[in-house]
Amino acid sequence: MAFKRGQRVVVHKKSRDESWQPYMDRFLGAHGIVTDPDATKNDPDALIEVTLDGEGTHRFPQDCLRLLEK
Repeated sequence: MAFKRGQRVVVHKKSRDESWQPYMDRFLGAHGIVTDPDATKNDPDALIEVTLDGEGTHRFPQDCLRLLEK
């Protein structure tokens, strides 16, 4: 899935990607806004930068994110 800047997402599951770190477990269920989708790379394995509500900005593998309905 191609993420776009400004979309609302939720960290809905642990990623199978090697970039998933144990500290990220605390963000499961957190909502946020995509701030840098790495669209210039067009790489499905690229990390997505998300600003989480009340938790700051972090980079996540794409397979752990899900779009929220408006």
